[in-house]
Amino acid sequence: MKVHLVDGTYELFRSYFGAPAATSPAGREVGATRGLMRSLLGLLTQPDVTHVGVAFDHVIESFRNGLYDGYKTSAGVPRELLAQFELAERATHALGLVVWPMVEFEADDALATAAARFGEEAEVEQVVICTPDKDLAQCVRGTRVVQMIRRTRTIRDEAGVVAKFGVGPASIPDYLALVGDASDGYPGLPGWGAKSTAAVLSKFEHLEAIPDDPSTWHVNAANPTALARTLAENRGRALLFRDLATLRTNIPLFESIDELRWNGPTDAFAALAAQLDGAVATESSPPRPDTRRPRAV
Repeated sequence: MKVHLVDGTYELFRSYFGAPAATSPAGREVGATRGLMRSLLGLLTQPDVTHVGVAFDHVIESFRNGLYDGYKTSAGVPRELLAQFELAERATHALGLVVWPMVEFEADDALATAAARFGEEAEVEQVVICTPDKDLAQCVRGTRVVQMIRRTRTIRDEAGVVAKFGVGPASIPDYLALVGDASDGYPGLPGWGAKSTAAVLSKFEHLEAIPDDPSTWHVNAANPTALARTLAENRGRALLFRDLATLRTNIPLFESIDELRWNGPTDAFAALAAQLDGAVATESSPPRPDTRRPRAV
């Protein structure tokens, strides 16, 4: 069997910014939730999709906000989108899917936990993490645990992670610590661009293994002397950023893989779907400015 793990937060954001607004008969904005339901139903029509878990950021803030003041918050997220998170979770549950609404941890942590757990299950052929989020690239293992970018129907296995970022999955938190992650709110270290970071980490893998003396690096990095000086002066910040980027894999979410088996919609789905179907879409409305989409590819 395959296990499909869906980043519900990403899908909801994508639906909000990629589809026209839609107002329910009660006057509530539901366009993103409608788009999410279409996306999930499309996934469930695939013949190999039998076990599915969907993770949401029930609130945007998490324990990481206590580690770093600049970490992402709900500030700037449209109110019409934030107001749909509860509805999206309820609709996903009514569809008959397992829902993980995260509060202290993030949706990414839930997906990482499930990927680590089910990637070890003998009966699991493959774990498919449905998100382009670069943070989740750290969870990829060979061809057994992969990412799927559903928009382009692209599968990113371990070789694909190396091709995309220049480093293997184990180095992704170190990579993000150095280059930064604007969508999560931490800047990385000055001068450490993607190419130089990939060149250094492809050889040394982790921050602790990078020698203080750049003359021993022997890698194709721009201005290694300046990079080494910056790392030496900001090593504490780099380790903090790596901690922010490192997904937690030991959250108590489930007891058994059988919990993820999809057996069809619940009895509550028909009424909820009718409400969503009764919403009026503003087809002529212009696309919303995508200023807060989380986790770019």
